[in-house]
Amino acid sequence: MFTDDATLGELAKLLPQFADIEHVLQPPEVEARYILKRAAKHFEQLQANEEDREELGYLVEALVDKSWERIHSGHFSQVPLTTRQIYALACYYKIFLLLLNNSGVEQRERCSAILDEALLLGCTDNLYGQSNELQSALMKYLDDVERNKNNPKPLPILEELQRIVCRCDIPQLDAPSLSEFRACCYDALQPTILLNTLNHWPALSKWRDLNYLLKVAGNRTVPIEIGSNYASDEWSQQLVKIRDFLYRQFGDTNHTNDFEVEYLAQHELFAQIPALKSDICVPDYCSVNTESTTPVDIKAWLGPKDTVSPMHTDPKHNLLCQVFGSKRIILASPSDTANLYAHESEFLGNTSQIDAANLDFERFPLLSSVRFYELILQPGDCLYLPPKWWHYVRSNTPSFSVSFWFE
Repeated sequence: MFTDDATLGELAKLLPQFADIEHVLQPPEVEARYILKRAAKHFEQLQANEEDREELGYLVEALVDKSWERIHSGHFSQVPLTTRQIYALACYYKIFLLLLNNSGVEQRERCSAILDEALLLGCTDNLYGQSNELQSALMKYLDDVERNKNNPKPLPILEELQRIVCRCDIPQLDAPSLSEFRACCYDALQPTILLNTLNHWPALSKWRDLNYLLKVAGNRTVPIEIGSNYASDEWSQQLVKIRDFLYRQFGDTNHTNDFEVEYLAQHELFAQIPALKSDICVPDYCSVNTESTTPVDIKAWLGPKDTVSPMHTDPKHNLLCQVFGSKRIILASPSDTANLYAHESEFLGNTSQIDAANLDFERFPLLSSVRFYELILQPGDCLYLPPKWWHYVRSNTPSFSVSFWFE
């Protein structure tokens, strides 16, 4: 079956046997059970009938489409886990069926987008014994081709910002020890800027060259927020290639384009693209609670000047690490929650209605009793935020931040 591509043949051995996924395909998933059982049997065979493969391709394509529609039929949090698992499995088989017909560059780029959607919309973690291994190997195979050869021009290398002396209403600690961090920050629930803790990150120098990000991740599909503020009525999301996002938001150095502000925000980019994760390190401070077994959540925040995260809270401890660019941040204590006018909707219940940068005391009179804390997060800085602290974030320049949420 794989006489033209031995590597693809080795990858196919990582596909599940039907017994590996049968637990997912219980009633009422009769149609999915039939199609995925047939797909599993197909790839277990050394030889396959071309007519059978073509028919299987139509069936798998239909299962992908049907599962996609089910995922998008309501709020994502309410989608059954089984639906997402079936979608991921169908995407895996769709990729292999497409590559069997043609494994050229354009086909691999198409399959890379399908794999990204499987990762973003499906549920692939520990789906079966070798699912994580297949995912990693397939990423490498699909990325091992010439990329971006038709890009119109190089992206800019962003200027290295010089550190400035500016307002900072919270403590600053210079590379504190773990015990000092625990005592002064974690146990005290005290927001603090941690200086000189990221100097060893390769990302600090490598990521300012946007062509590096383009080379490593340009062909990958990610969720992008459109509009500068997720609480506004005009806000929306789309799945786009990082290449297109980079050119729209950073490629016009003369600032003549009329694209809306887009933001790669709160995305698990480093699980999707492990090559970028090697440019950063999880700070030791994330392991200060030795009793916690909860994994650290690592999120990426990449966008142009003037992206905004409105005043909101998060449930976990947070280390917000600034790789390039700077951000204006305004904080308020959990003790002022009653005076910060949280939205009443469930979706925005952790978000304030106020514009922290332009306080409207007439509309929100209780703000007069709130104490706000302001700071500028500069390249190489790490901001520790305790749980439930309110924070407003606006990028002063093009910016890339990485957040680490931990217990």
